[in-house]
Amino acid sequence: MEPAFTNTANRDAYGAAADKLAELSASADVAAISKTAEEILAVADLLRREPRLRRALADPGRSGADRAELIGSILSGKVGSETVDLLRVLVSGRWSGPGALLDGVERLGADALLSAADRAGDLADVEDELFRFSQIVAGDPRLAAVLGDTTVPVAVRSELVSGLLKGKVKPATLGLAQLAVAGFGGRGFESSISRLVELAAAKRDRSVAYVTTAVALSDAEEQRLAGRLAELYGRNVSLKVDVDPRIIGGVRVKVGADLYDGTVARRLAEAKTALSK
Repeated sequence: MEPAFTNTANRDAYGAAADKLAELSASADVAAISKTAEEILAVADLLRREPRLRRALADPGRSGADRAELIGSILSGKVGSETVDLLRVLVSGRWSGPGALLDGVERLGADALLSAADRAGDLADVEDELFRFSQIVAGDPRLAAVLGDTTVPVAVRSELVSGLLKGKVKPATLGLAQLAVAGFGGRGFESSISRLVELAAAKRDRSVAYVTTAVALSDAEEQRLAGRLAELYGRNVSLKVDVDPRIIGGVRVKVGADLYDGTVARRLAEAKTALSK
């Protein structure tokens, strides 16, 4: 999977914990990995509520061993030994600040959920379910407003997501959707869930292409588009297609920071701008 952080120190600190998670994922069963993921995300919730603890665990004035001992003393007996070991490794690294450390704990929990889904053979389903949920939210302004309202406690919004999704999606999908509500990596809900879709795709060695069309593409058209994008980017591409009649015709494709807009709506907008000059 792609590096977790652009900052070198944060990337190195996270990498050590990610390697340990990979070892666990290779040997543990799905239930054990899922339990570890839930516990890591519970610790992320704790750190989100406790800024003093975040600062202590990211304090460069403390040795890595001291920070590892601190998190161990807090968690021992409350979560599994695998979770304690993973977080001891994570906090012993050098982080650029408390916020980066919280991002690291959240990312470790997300990666653990994705590893559990991978072991269960559910990873492609999780990726698609997250995207479909993001579309449902985007199409319901009231729901989007509630889930994105940071004045509403995270627990309340998380419970709402559980009521909407529990029993209807894979367990990892529910956990990741609740993480998106909490603001994964300091993002808003929409950006959080898009990022998690991309991480699920990356776990399958794919890039994500967000495709907007005026009418639904046929299976053959989707395959041709996916093939062309795979040639362009040098890796398989997972298409996430949204049908929006407002673009009138043509196709808009977004892959990472790259945007290819061949829609009729864009051409009309350009023509209107040109005529107004």
